[in-house]
Amino acid sequence: MQNASSRKHLIWAGLLLGIGLGGFFDGIVLHQILQWHHMLSSQGNYPTNTVAGLEVNTLWDGFFHAFTYVATVAGLFLLWSAARQPHSIWSTKLLVGLLLMGWGAFNLVEGIIDHQILGIHHVNEKAPPEQWIWWDLGFLAWGAIMLIGGWRLARAGEAEQAAASAARDRQQPAMARSSGASSP
Repeated sequence: MQNASSRKHLIWAGLLLGIGLGGFFDGIVLHQILQWHHMLSSQGNYPTNTVAGLEVNTLWDGFFHAFTYVATVAGLFLLWSAARQPHSIWSTKLLVGLLLMGWGAFNLVEGIIDHQILGIHHVNEKAPPEQWIWWDLGFLAWGAIMLIGGWRLARAGEAEQAAASAARDRQQPAMARSSGASSP
């Protein structure tokens, strides 16, 4: 048995955790390890090859990480809330699908707003500028693939979860009869 509130909490938990994981991957791998870009690195006023520019970019990278941290904590809170309510057997496919959907949505929103509309940074600013668009489009394609793949996996997980719940519901009356108890 799964109530509507538990189902909503689980769905939003998976999506928010996916957004958080996507943001942390972007910030840790692309900003810090590879140092391909920072939040404002395409803004002429904040060049990353000056101390002042790097300070501003580091501050905005910190705000970005704070956002991903809040998304992750909110996702954990909702997952915990859903776990404490009566629910059917959860599907790993559903959770992984929701994580991929959240991460893919993060990539699409961040890629469209920051890379395309605002132009505050591009995925790989260490590449020659004429190649930036290809990195940006690859980032968007990666996000779309994760979103679509995650949606398909989540749908399969929901079907798997419904089948497991139906099988459990069919077994409960049979188990009650075999133990001599009456079912309501």
